[in-house]
Parts: sequence; C-alpha cells; structure tokens
Amino acid sequence: MQVILKEDVLNLGFKDDIVTVADGYGRNYLIPRGIAVIASESAIKVLNENLKQRKHKLEAIKKEAEAKAKKLEGVKLTVKAKTSKVGVIFGSVTAIQIAEELEKLGYDVDRKKIYLKGAIKEVGEYTYQIRFHRDVQIELPLTVESENVEHIESKEPIKVKENASEKREEPSTDEVAPANEELEKVEE
Repeated sequence: MQVILKEDVLNLGFKDDIVTVADGYGRNYLIPRGIAVIASESAIKVLNENLKQRKHKLEAIKKEAEAKAKKLEGVKLTVKAKTSKVGVIFGSVTAIQIAEELEKLGYDVDRKKIYLKGAIKEVGEYTYQIRFHRDVQIELPLTVESENVEHIESKEPIKVKENASEKREEPSTDEVAPANEELEKVEE
C-alpha cells in the first residue's frame, strides 16, 4: 500500500514523502492517527500542487536548518549521570537530557529532533544525531561522566569459583553404611 506521510516518521520517511508500507500498518496505524493518507491519483496531484506552492517556504526552512547546524558544529557535550562504581548508569541518558544540556549552553534544540544510536547506559564516549531537516543532519560527540563516583573501577570479569560438585569429597564408607542401614529399616 502506498501512502503520503503528513508528518515525519522515524525509519519510514519525512513529511510529504510517498512510501510503501504494509497494508495493516497503513490501515490500522498510520491512517487512523492522521499520520498518512492513501496515495490515490488525486491525492498525489494535490500533493504536487502544494509542493510547487510551498517550494519557496521549504527553501527558507532548509536555509534556517543549515544555519542552526552550522552554529552547532564542533559542540562537544558532556552529560553527568548517577552511576555505580563500575560506570553503569542508573537508567539511561536520553534525548531529553541532551536537549537540556544544549539549552544550558544556549542552543535551542527540540528533543524530538535528537536521535541516539541505541541506549546509553554506561559512562563513555558516544555520538548523537540532530535532524533539523530531511537534508540537514549533524552528528555530534557526547561524553557521559559519573556525577557521584570519583573513580570508576575497571570492569574485570567475575572470577568463577570452583564448582561445588568438583570440590565435594566423596563420603567415606563408614558414613555411607549407617545411612543405608537406616533406609533399610524404614523400608521394612
């Protein structure tokens, strides 16, 4: 099924894109929520006409996005989070925290435009992406530090203790004999 997106959808497409989706996904999720419309011939003609009329507006929006991206170039962000002694974060670092840190530095970025490549759950160096426009994306470095632990201990593999079954000594025959006699008495 082909649909026309009315808004940006992560991993699917941007507003006004014509995309092919599974029938159930289109009928049961995208269309009822107003995220997309069916790409009929008349809807495509209307879309093309609207794009022609909005061409100048879209160019201005793209230039504005490029200016914001240029302003953010080279910004290195440091986020502090509560961690354990080995550097594991209690929770995870999210786009909301990144947006708050950028705001502290004087940059106004909507948290919905910040994308992380997986969950950030440990202290370390990461990258995140800000998508200002479909054609304007910028990738920036992120450092996650511990706010409550001064020195992060290295993660050494846990030493496995010797198996209890290997360590167990075989009982002597003197200990086994009385136990067997008691069992025989119970069985009678």
